[in-house]
Amino acid sequence: MKIKAINVRKGNVIEYRNELYRVTEFVHVTPGKGPAFIQLKMKRLSDGVNAENRFRPDESMEKATLQTREHQFLYNDGDIYYFMDMETYEQIHITNSLLGDDIYYLLPETMVQILFHGTTPVGVELPGVVELKVIETEPSLKGATVSSSYKPAKLETGLNTQIPPFISEGEVVRIDTATGKYIERAK
Repeated sequence: MKIKAINVRKGNVIEYRNELYRVTEFVHVTPGKGPAFIQLKMKRLSDGVNAENRFRPDESMEKATLQTREHQFLYNDGDIYYFMDMETYEQIHITNSLLGDDIYYLLPETMVQILFHGTTPVGVELPGVVELKVIETEPSLKGATVSSSYKPAKLETGLNTQIPPFISEGEVVRIDTATGKYIERAK
C-alpha cells in the first residue's frame, strides 16, 4: 500500500530499498529557506541497524502489509524469546535485537500481538499497561505521600524507572508500556 511521507507515523513499518524498516522517529521540518521535508529515523528489522533519511512530504513509499496474531510469551533463553500461538499452539522465537526495549515489559504468560510480514515476525504490540514488581529501590519514606519528587527503581524485568517515594521493594506497580513510566500502585 502506497503512503505519502507526510502521513508516515512513529511505529509504522515501511519498505525502503527492498528492506523493512520500523519508523522510530518522525519530524516534519519547515526551514526558513527552502522546501519542507520529512526526517525519518528508522530501524532495519532484519538486523537492527538504524538509519536516518529525508523525504519530500509528497514522496510516496510502500507501507508494509502486516498481519497480527495473538501469542503468549513463554520464556527467554539468553537473547531468544519464545512465544506460543494461542490458536495453533505453535511456538516461534524472536531475538532481542528485533524486540528492542519491548523485552522490559515481557513476563511469562503476557499476551501480545505479534506482527507478521508474510510468515516472518517483525515485532510485537504490547498491552498498554503491565504490572511489574519493584526489586530494587531506596527505602520508602515514612509519611511520604504523592509528591513531585520521584526515586529510581529497578523492576523485575530489568527496567529502570522513576517511582514515588512511598513505594517499597517487593510492591507491584503499573507501568505504561509506551513511555516506561509509573502509573500507579497495582491493586
